[in-house]
Amino acid sequence: MGRVGRLEREDKPMKNLWICAALALVAVPMAAQEIPTEGPAPTTALISARSKNNAPLDAGQLKLQVNGHDAPISSVTPVVPARAEIAILIDDGLRGSFGLQIKDLQNFIDQLPAGTPVFVGYMDEGGVRAAQPFTTDHMAAINALRVPMSAAGISASPYLCLSEFVKHWPSNHRAPRFVLMMTNGVDPYNGSVSVMNQDSPYVQTAQEDAERAGVAVYSIFYRDSGMRRGTFSGQSYLQQVADATGAQVLSGEMTPVSLAPYLKDFSKYVAESYTVNFLASTTRERGSTLVPIKVKTSQPGMKIYAPENVHPGTVE
Repeated sequence: MGRVGRLEREDKPMKNLWICAALALVAVPMAAQEIPTEGPAPTTALISARSKNNAPLDAGQLKLQVNGHDAPISSVTPVVPARAEIAILIDDGLRGSFGLQIKDLQNFIDQLPAGTPVFVGYMDEGGVRAAQPFTTDHMAAINALRVPMSAAGISASPYLCLSEFVKHWPSNHRAPRFVLMMTNGVDPYNGSVSVMNQDSPYVQTAQEDAERAGVAVYSIFYRDSGMRRGTFSGQSYLQQVADATGAQVLSGEMTPVSLAPYLKDFSKYVAESYTVNFLASTTRERGSTLVPIKVKTSQPGMKIYAPENVHPGTVE
């Protein structure tokens, strides 16, 4: 099993400093090419369209704003579920009773369209331990599922884990990206978990990293974990990340008796997703490579879930 998003450091001998200096001179123009320019860049946003009457999305009725200004949409493409990458992240601090839910997860993976890349990982120590890297071998992913370690706080923080995972997404393919987290959502590093303290820099960083990577972060709130405090806080944080990435918290306030209905909803939402292509420019004055967007529709009975920000130049 490997750790996702961990970097190794090596010390360089002093006698090779001149080599490093020479390489640095070569690397400067290469690094400069990776910095987003001020001009418009082709950009993709992953959205989901929910219809009250099961009508298909009318792309002609979509409206897009980038940084507060109307922007033309170059294309709207339905997500093909079999070509979407789905990462299942399970909090390793969930109690052993979560083992009763594994059968539902196995059925979910088994029913994915043939060819769908799926990842199974466990959140612990601020990262994600890969039980099964992305694979189209669904039986391998099914066999990788296990009962969580059930050690309170073992994840360190689900948001630290999420940040590390999306920043180092373990796939070289550019495809629609979906995360399904199962956790109580509590951030133990934010101090008090009272309703009067709902601002967490770690949650904010996680949602921005997910926006930058173009990942929709869905979650199932699972209260039955090693940490008993912070139910409201955990739900609030999970909703914050979902809203920011155009996704949804699939479950309610109580620990699910069965994951099956929520996994069914997740599959439906993936199938109702679209990639929207347009031009966006980096706004240096905001001190960030993220740019705010809004996606709306005039189509009756249709609701759009879209990320709050995008990284210009991110194209599927």
